[in-house]
Amino acid sequence: MAEEIKKENTEEAAPEAAETEPAEKNDGKAKKKEKKLENEIEALKAEIAKKDAEAKEQNEKYLRVVAEYDNFRKRSKAEREGVYADACADVIGALLPVYDNIERAAAYTDADAEKLAEGIRLTVKSFDEALKKLGVTEIEAKTFDPSLHNAVMHVEDETKGDGEIVEVFQKGYKKGDKVIRYAMVKSAN
Repeated sequence: MAEEIKKENTEEAAPEAAETEPAEKNDGKAKKKEKKLENEIEALKAEIAKKDAEAKEQNEKYLRVVAEYDNFRKRSKAEREGVYADACADVIGALLPVYDNIERAAAYTDADAEKLAEGIRLTVKSFDEALKKLGVTEIEAKTFDPSLHNAVMHVEDETKGDGEIVEVFQKGYKKGDKVIRYAMVKSAN
C-alpha cells in the first residue's frame, strides 16, 4: 500500500511539476509586463509633473504680464494727466500778463482815447509774445490753401491772381504743422 501511495504521489507530483514550469514562465512574463507597465506609469507621471510645472510657470508669466500691463496703464494715465496739467499751466502762465494788461487798461476811468489805445496796443503785443512762447504762429494769407484757409467769400477780380487772398476776416493760427484755427478769408478768381 505504501507503494501505491508513492505511485499516486509521484503521478500527482508529475503533473504539478509540469504545471509549475509553464506557470513560472507565465508568471515571469506577467512580472515583466507588470514592470514595463509600472515603468510607463512612472514615465507618464513624470511627464504629467513636468507639464504641470510648465503650466504653472506659464500661468505665473501670464499673471506677471497682466500685472505689468495694469501698472503700465496706470502710469500712462498718470503721465497723461501730468502732461495735461503742465500744458494748462503753461498756457495760463503765458496768458496771465495779457490779463494783467487788460486789467490795467480797464482801471483807467478818466483815460483819454490815446491812453486807452496805447493800453490796447500793449495788450496785443503781450498776447503776441505769449503766443510765440507757446510756439503758435500766424497762418500767412497770400495764396489760398484749403488745408490752412477757410474761404467764406469769393470774388472775381482780373487784377488779382488765381487763388490770391483778397481779405482776411479772421486770422488763423497753427502750432508746428497742427492748425489751431483756420484763417477765414475772401479769395479771388
